[in-house]
Amino acid sequence: MGAHEAGELHSPGYGHVATVPGWLRPPDDVNDLLPGLWAQTVHRAGDGVLQIGGVSVNDLAAEFGTPAFVLDEADFRSRATAFRDAFASAFAGVGGADVYYAGKAFLCTEVARWIAEDGLFLDTCSGGELAVALRAGVPPERIALHGNNKLESEIDRAVAAGIGRIVIDSMIEIERVAAAAERHGKVQPVFIRVTVGVEAHTHEYVSTAHEDQKFGLSLAGGDAAQAIAQVLAKPSLKLLGLHSHIGSQIFDTQGFEVSARRLLGLHASVKRDHGVELPEIDLGGGYGIAYTSQHDPLEAKLIADQLAEIVVRECRGLEIAVPRVSVEPGRAIAGPSTFTLYQIGTLKDVSMDGGGVRRYVSVDGGMSDNIRTALYDADYSCTLASRVSDAPAALSRVVGKHCESGDIVVRDEFLPGDLVPGDLLAVPGTGAYCRSMASQYNHVPRPPVVAVRDGKARVIVRRETEDDILALDVF
Repeated sequence: MGAHEAGELHSPGYGHVATVPGWLRPPDDVNDLLPGLWAQTVHRAGDGVLQIGGVSVNDLAAEFGTPAFVLDEADFRSRATAFRDAFASAFAGVGGADVYYAGKAFLCTEVARWIAEDGLFLDTCSGGELAVALRAGVPPERIALHGNNKLESEIDRAVAAGIGRIVIDSMIEIERVAAAAERHGKVQPVFIRVTVGVEAHTHEYVSTAHEDQKFGLSLAGGDAAQAIAQVLAKPSLKLLGLHSHIGSQIFDTQGFEVSARRLLGLHASVKRDHGVELPEIDLGGGYGIAYTSQHDPLEAKLIADQLAEIVVRECRGLEIAVPRVSVEPGRAIAGPSTFTLYQIGTLKDVSMDGGGVRRYVSVDGGMSDNIRTALYDADYSCTLASRVSDAPAALSRVVGKHCESGDIVVRDEFLPGDLVPGDLLAVPGTGAYCRSMASQYNHVPRPPVVAVRDGKARVIVRRETEDDILALDVF
């Protein structure tokens, strides 16, 4: 296919008319909030201003500035404990279950403390995340370390700290972890990450169990079986179980059923071939959340009950004992708990070549605090937060302040037609992978994370400053 010299937007057949996506419906009331998108305590007060945890967004903006990630602590913790309780109940009497919060979704010292206090485990995937977990006082035996290319220094630190599991991702890591364990005079518990060949129905960048990608050891190619034999031969390693993660933003358990069947088949072969009954398996995470009205996520109890049914059925067919099961929700806990609060700077109505008008609403953040729209073509919703409006709804695109035409925060949304500079917008569902993936692009300082609960707000990650940015320069 030929490319137009002026860029894709000028290519023949490219849609220039401002159209409404099929899933987006004009609202009966532009001020309404779709409950599935927002944290539990978010609502409009009598004056129409959005509140979270009993605090007005106008007050939050005045005290902490914008943009800012605003986190509902009660919502976050209730989602975490809902997963903990659902899996404990579903697997009671059939092996038991542990819930590891996937710290890559969003992690800071305070969040790590919540996870520990609420009886969950913590999954880390870098030395930095491990440092946060240890600083927060998470018991090392309740920490896991993932990663396809763990540095030897990271492995050494994890072993020295006594973390509960290291998930081995390659043959090379078997030697590295074994050597670190020998240096410290320890026997290190490990899992082996298995690529089970399941295509999750999600974006290709977050589909992680098909064969042609960087994670894990292939089941079909025999690498996983070879890794099992090598780990079992290492006196300094203790093989706890097998691990699989099929992807992210998944809305059903069909992929998990296939993954569990293949993983448990390999699990059973370890006893048959090596005489070792592994005590655990890890089915990963990836449970989806609602970013817009097109998404219909599963509740924690339904996920737990369905996975328990799958695991018990497969183990019965294989005539093996049900192992202890681990899962790793991250987005499903952190995502809905947070919205990003922006201030509108400029508005622009752009006439399209094929007819129609698109309204561009520019805010004081953008792709440096939410790269997901540009990276994954993700959809988000938003609402006017600082007041209500009786103006007709206008199809709008919320964009950032960065020097990129792809700097889009919300691709399509109906917003009041009377927006003005200074109005506040709130974008829900930004608790996962937004602050975690934030950058200093264009030297824009990263926003703070403000936790709100019971009428009180406090900063748990402070706003970066220009001094922070300049502090790294050497001259």
